[in-house]
Amino acid sequence: MQQAGAIDDQIASHQAVQQRTAGQFIERRAYYRRNWKQFIAVSADDYKTGFLGGIKNLHILVRNQTEYAIDNVVVTVEYLRNNNEVFKTEQYTISNIPEKSVRSIAASNSRKGSKVNVKLESITSQAMNFCYAVSKPVLAGNPDPYECVPSSHQ
Repeated sequence: MQQAGAIDDQIASHQAVQQRTAGQFIERRAYYRRNWKQFIAVSADDYKTGFLGGIKNLHILVRNQTEYAIDNVVVTVEYLRNNNEVFKTEQYTISNIPEKSVRSIAASNSRKGSKVNVKLESITSQAMNFCYAVSKPVLAGNPDPYECVPSSHQ
C-alpha cells in the first residue's frame, strides 16, 4: 500500500511540474512573438555587381534566433538601378528554418541593377503559434497581435 501511495505522489508531483513548465512554454512563445524583430531577420548576402551594372550570386538570408522552427518566410526582393529606381521585383519563400539557425536561398541574377532591397512580407511558425504579415492589421490594445490561434490563457 505504501508503494502505491508513493507512486501516486510521484505522479502528482510530475503533473505539477508539467503544468509549471507548460506555463513557461506558453510564455516563452508569446515573448518571441511580441519581440520577434529582435530574433528574426532577413537580408541579402554579399552579392557581386558588374562594372556596368548587373547583380550576380545574390542569396537571401533568414536568421532565426528563436527557440522554435519557422515554417515559412516570404520576402520581396527589389532590384534597383543607380538612381534607386526599382526596375524588377521578385518574391521568394524560404521554408523550414530551424531554431537558432540561418537559412539561405539563391535569388535571380539580373543583367541590370546596382543594389537590392529585401522586404519582409510574412512569417509563419506553427511551433511558435506565430503569424506575421505586412498586410495584416495590428489591432491597438492587443497584447499578442501575432498569435495565429489565440490561446485561452494569457
